[in-house]
Amino acid sequence: MSKKRVTALMFEILALLLLIVFFMPFLIILINAGKTSQEIINTPIALPSHLVQYYINVKNIFTNDNVKYFSGFLNSFIITSVSLIAIGVFSGMAAWVLVRTKTKYSYLIFMFFLSGMVIPFQVVMLPLVRLLELMGNFTGIQFKDTYYGVILAYIGFGAPLSIFLFHGFIKSIPLDIEEAAIIDGCTKPQLFFQIILPILKPIFVTLLVLNGMWIWNDYLLPVLIIGVNGKTRTLPLSVANLAGSYVREWDLILTSVVLAALPVIVLFLFAQKHIIKGMTSGAIK
Repeated sequence: MSKKRVTALMFEILALLLLIVFFMPFLIILINAGKTSQEIINTPIALPSHLVQYYINVKNIFTNDNVKYFSGFLNSFIITSVSLIAIGVFSGMAAWVLVRTKTKYSYLIFMFFLSGMVIPFQVVMLPLVRLLELMGNFTGIQFKDTYYGVILAYIGFGAPLSIFLFHGFIKSIPLDIEEAAIIDGCTKPQLFFQIILPILKPIFVTLLVLNGMWIWNDYLLPVLIIGVNGKTRTLPLSVANLAGSYVREWDLILTSVVLAALPVIVLFLFAQKHIIKGMTSGAIK
């Protein structure tokens, strides 16, 4: 066996081991989602003894007053959908203007946006809550425990990375396309939404998946703005209600985790072909 073949085989074995390591936690969750709490504690690695327990656990999740699954799902869907659309459109518009405006101010503004990528969320999370309270007192609009309070925060935290990737992608778009559209009578809004935005589809879908997984699964930001018992609580907050100080319903917790992860998994499977394409286009060109 040649040295090249041995090296390739070693990389394949390493990749297989990494696959097992990364997939094992999800596999354990999936297995234990079909058990009772006592079975999970006694035999956490064993396969479910009765597959009907999956149906029982799912039914209990849907009817549990502490979870309120459908309400949490709807809140998560609204917050995630609106946040993704707003982040994508606003970040694309900002990046387009920054690329096409060749001034020192546009460069400084771009650097200002990028600075948001290096500031840890933990540094600004308490000032953010205070800022929302001050905005609510000043405007008379309630930002705590509301859709627009959380969405506004997600737009702010999702914009830096999105603008960075859009900026790199837009630089690869020939300026001749825009000049031809302007000659044909396109206004600035028409130019962006009818010419530029369709070209941005690969990187747009990439950001849709990356930001979607983050927003859908996020716990810390909603718990700060909405609260564990808020009326607009998301799925992660609903799942957290199953873990009390003294009682933890592991069967319902693991089942609810699987149900909460399904939409993100489906989104990733349908959009995965665009992810690498969008990332490489934004980084290289």
